[in-house]
Amino acid sequence: MKLTPLPIVAGICLLSILSFGVATAREAGVLDMASFGAKADGSDTTPSVRAALEKVRSGQATKLTFPPGRYDFHPERASEQYLFVSNNDEGLKRIAFPLTDIKGLEIDGGGSSFVFHGYTVPFLIEESSGITLRNFSVDFSRPFHSEGKVLAITPDHVDLEISQEYPHEIRNGVLVFTNGKKPSGPATTVSSGEVVYPYGSLLAFDPVKRETAFMAKDRYEVGAGIAAEKLGPNQVRLKIPDISAKVGDVLVFSPKNRDVPGIVISDSSGVHLTDITLHHCGGMGVIAQRSADIFVKKMRVTPPAGGARIISATADATHFVNCKGRIELVDCLFEQQKDDATNVHGLYAKITHIFSPSRFEVTLIHPQQAGIDFIKAGTRLELNDGPSLREEGFATVKSVERINRQRTLVEIEGALPVSVTLGDSVADADANTAAVLIRNCMMRGNRARGILLGSRGPIVIEGNTFSIPGAAILFEGDSRFWFEQAGVRDVVIRGNTFDNCNYGVWGTGTIQVGSGIADEFKSVSRYNRNIRIENNLFRHFSNLPLLHLYSVDGLTFTGNRLERTKAYPAPNAGEWEMFKITDSDNVKVEEPATLSNN
Repeated sequence: MKLTPLPIVAGICLLSILSFGVATAREAGVLDMASFGAKADGSDTTPSVRAALEKVRSGQATKLTFPPGRYDFHPERASEQYLFVSNNDEGLKRIAFPLTDIKGLEIDGGGSSFVFHGYTVPFLIEESSGITLRNFSVDFSRPFHSEGKVLAITPDHVDLEISQEYPHEIRNGVLVFTNGKKPSGPATTVSSGEVVYPYGSLLAFDPVKRETAFMAKDRYEVGAGIAAEKLGPNQVRLKIPDISAKVGDVLVFSPKNRDVPGIVISDSSGVHLTDITLHHCGGMGVIAQRSADIFVKKMRVTPPAGGARIISATADATHFVNCKGRIELVDCLFEQQKDDATNVHGLYAKITHIFSPSRFEVTLIHPQQAGIDFIKAGTRLELNDGPSLREEGFATVKSVERINRQRTLVEIEGALPVSVTLGDSVADADANTAAVLIRNCMMRGNRARGILLGSRGPIVIEGNTFSIPGAAILFEGDSRFWFEQAGVRDVVIRGNTFDNCNYGVWGTGTIQVGSGIADEFKSVSRYNRNIRIENNLFRHFSNLPLLHLYSVDGLTFTGNRLERTKAYPAPNAGEWEMFKITDSDNVKVEEPATLSNN
């Protein structure tokens, strides 16, 4: 027998030890959720997540992985926190994944389905950095909205067939949606123990085209419930007039509040959301506030496959408030959500009392902005005239005193400009400055508009497809209703396809300005600046203009193409005005090359 020399044996052993050490180091910090009791068997996964996050916070893990399967998350053992989430509704929330004060963590779902029960917010990323979520889907066991197929309609009532996915009853003559589970304990004057899903508006969708019904209008003023009577199994008659729908449409009952957004990002940076399918949530899909560097790639906001459900998220697919750094939406699908694909803006607070030239009170007016503090010592404030949105100057904050969730006392260095008066507004001049890239995304079938652009940083919109019932792109901002700071400074819109937009009632042009500038100031205000629209294809059936803009300084429209179609009936008669641009400077518009009509 030939013996291996001892030095070679020692070398082999040492190499094995080193290899084992490398492998161990490679796996260090990666935790399999199955080892924490996560099971794809319908049991509650929430305690397993809580236990794993304890390891993360103690520095023992940087990645959590889920074996493929369906994982359920219930509110009973979820973390609880009172949240102020911009453009959603504040409140005490149960949170399945509370990612607070965490640096450097990846959660890989392994292609799993995450199903949430009741009023459970799936993800909160707060005061954290370097967070990556990838490779899973999000849905809820009972959607927060409800749907019913229109069987018959008259000027006074509408008959619906409501599927078992949306449990409902007629109580005291009013239609009530529930989770279908009876109380397990005795009812009290405080709570019945039952989960109820209140509704706040109605809107018809076309179930064949899977989009809002042609020219359908929202019906509000239903928050107290709709008088109804039972017609048969899963069939009800709503005693309500003037519903904008037709037989065969799906009537959608929107939730009364935006209580359960999908992924909340607050005061965080370096967040990557990759290959995530968001089938549903009871608010905005992704909402980021006071954060920086957010990258969303291959996100799909879409109802589950099979066509039984018409609605995905019940509000915007994505939304960004007072964000810096970069915002990227790449290779995404945003469809059939109940509001816009995205909105990027800042916040205005209204000056409601001036004590001295250097001390004043500001108020967050819109109820869904309450508690979203954005003014701190050192903040550089932009001062704006309320009616015209013109800048009146800047001021540096010396100190703040928060009175309550709406009002704050502000002391500045120096004095306010003499032109600043009660009713004017302030914004954080250095927030809402993110460089925005929206590339190769599909936006279709949702209520309202495509993208609302308001960041002061450079914006590039390229290679996307818009098939939207309202304006595909809207430049908004106002300090009289939504109190959303906008006013773009550098926008490129190129290589996109605008595919028969404006088949609904939410726009006055394919690309539109909707800034809240009082009519008497439109001639002098230049709120939006430097917009280039080039090399796009407009497939257009409507007699609404391609561009409807005002109060813009710097606009070019060049190299674009136009194809007139008959995709929908033209809703407005008269001669077509291709461009409607008023009260603007430095405008260069070339008529698009006309392709053969279709």
